[in-house]
Amino acid sequence: MTVPRIPPSQSSSTPPNETARPGLRAKTIATRLTPEELQEVESAAERDGKSLAECLRELALRSARQRPADPIELVLAELMATRFVLLNLFHATALAGMEGKQLLPDSVLKIRDEANVQKLQKARKLLQDFFSQEEGAGEKKA
Repeated sequence: MTVPRIPPSQSSSTPPNETARPGLRAKTIATRLTPEELQEVESAAERDGKSLAECLRELALRSARQRPADPIELVLAELMATRFVLLNLFHATALAGMEGKQLLPDSVLKIRDEANVQKLQKARKLLQDFFSQEEGAGEKKA
């Protein structure tokens, strides 16, 4: 069973394609591939216009920097999206009603799309705020 992965947030560490100075890289990682696998990897690197080492480094770093999906975070993200949708639909419907209009289907889709765009970010912020408050409370007790 594969563990779902969440890409790193935009504010996290340096993206894999922004590499450190090559002089600082002193460690190597070795692996074995079948001739067919090596051909696949070399073709992918060539297709991207990168050296084999650069391609493998970027893939390894991208994978290492992804974090496993936290089920609590995913459920909270959906809850945040639901909350966003409900509040915005109620508000938009009330405004439209005051103007004697109906809420257009496009408006509903825009609200849904906006909820999807920001749900994970809002869930992460909520969890971060929660844990930083919890740490602050623990320090006060000591």
